[in-house]
Amino acid sequence: MNITLTNEKSAGVETHGLNPGAIATMQEDGIDISGHTSNNVDEYAHIDFDYVITVCHNALERCPVFPGAVWQLHHNFPDPSQFKGASEEANKAEFHRVRNLIKEYLQNFVAAQL
Repeated sequence: MNITLTNEKSAGVETHGLNPGAIATMQEDGIDISGHTSNNVDEYAHIDFDYVITVCHNALERCPVFPGAVWQLHHNFPDPSQFKGASEEANKAEFHRVRNLIKEYLQNFVAAQL
């Protein structure tokens, strides 16, 4: 399934820079995010989005109200950068697990909504 998205953005309620574990995990899935930036959601408050998806409770509580007829959806995913496993392999596995949870959620979203 090929879907063309317009005006897609990614942002957080705080900016921390890109996590090297996230970059590596996405690269393994064929997605290069190494050139992305860590943006604050307030930078996009003036944009008319069709959908806003929050992915953690902190973001849901702090997300601004967007103008227009936006559908705001929420699903709380664990933050793999906060996981402290017994080994580097365990930490890497958590990044993979969360990436796959998000991927499945978004595939289901696209199938149901778009």
